[in-house]
Amino acid sequence: MGSADRGADVARSGAEERGAVPPPLSLYIHVPWCIRKCPYCDFNSHAAPAGEAIPEDAYLDALIRDLESALPAVWGRTVRSVFLGGGTPGLLSGAGVARLLAEIGARIVLEPGCEITLETNPGALEEGRYAAFRDAGVNRLSIGVQSFDDDSLRRLGRVHDGVQAERAIESALRAFDNINLDLMIGLPGQEEGAAQRDVARALRFGTTHLSVYQLTIEANTVFAKFPPSLPDDDVVARAQEEIDERLAQAGFEHYEVSAYARSGRRCRHNLNYWTFGDYLGIGAGAHAKISLADGGVLREERFRTPDSYLCNAAQGRFVSRRRAVTADDLVFEFALNAFRLREGFAPTLFAERTGLDPAKLEPGLREGVRRGLIVRHPEQIAPTELGMRFLNDVQALFLPVGEDGAPKPAVDS
Repeated sequence: MGSADRGADVARSGAEERGAVPPPLSLYIHVPWCIRKCPYCDFNSHAAPAGEAIPEDAYLDALIRDLESALPAVWGRTVRSVFLGGGTPGLLSGAGVARLLAEIGARIVLEPGCEITLETNPGALEEGRYAAFRDAGVNRLSIGVQSFDDDSLRRLGRVHDGVQAERAIESALRAFDNINLDLMIGLPGQEEGAAQRDVARALRFGTTHLSVYQLTIEANTVFAKFPPSLPDDDVVARAQEEIDERLAQAGFEHYEVSAYARSGRRCRHNLNYWTFGDYLGIGAGAHAKISLADGGVLREERFRTPDSYLCNAAQGRFVSRRRAVTADDLVFEFALNAFRLREGFAPTLFAERTGLDPAKLEPGLREGVRRGLIVRHPEQIAPTELGMRFLNDVQALFLPVGEDGAPKPAVDS
């Protein structure tokens, strides 16, 4: 019996001992480079060296070794989705993506029809690569449009304009039939009605999924240091309501706080996060959440910057931080994800995904119901419409409480 078979037996026997089946498993791959860092972005992204190609071959080698180092924790488990995020994964060549997906397929079992998503940006030189990405095995694209308005794009520091965004979508549609468009509302200087016009423009292309995010000012960004003038809350709230109505009329399901999909086109990868599934994360700064055979949950973080990741990978080191998740943190982390879903979750899901007694949720649920933020039925727990508008308040109900009765600070996940 090989080491992979022995590892699978250990994982299965551990799950059987605690009477549980491991959660679904996804794979996230981080590609950290962009053409330019946007002033609002707090993701782990880094401007590629001007006039130089990214070190694609060295990075792909490191990713493959990173995956191999993580395999013992997930022997015998099937991956339901793969997501190449960033940064701008579209900066990889078609041949590079083909090599990476082939190497992944040789090492782990992918579910039949596995959703494989790659993030791209208009104006990032990858439009001509879409067919190559499809041929490599990618079956879903996510395009970071953000807006079609040139003034808004300029204020956001994007490298494309509205015409380039439309051209990228049209090119992508020739290669893919499953495409997400990212849009943002509440942008600097955005006039009333402009966000709605962006959504109407996106709908003309007949894509299958839209993600509509409100711009928030995040710490450690250029916008945090030099705050732009944003539309007031009432303008943004009206825009959100009108967008919800317009997308519903167009046949989109508003299934998560920021996500809209046509029937059968919900993002499987993100649904796995929101239902508190497991995920391997490889690449610079990637995070992982893995349920262990003994019933515990482990979180890992890879070395963050491209240089530190590649330097440590050369020495066979990938994980910069590793921690076991406490029971109290598991309650909060579950709520942080599951209440993002408009339909909520079955009460049994909490015990299935955390191994904890459902009574751990009770204090937060009772207070949420009392305040009109949560609705409970025997088969479903969900945020109310008020709860969806004040999602942070819902999630805060499940923060761990210290000895003084005050909520403890949330632990980075």
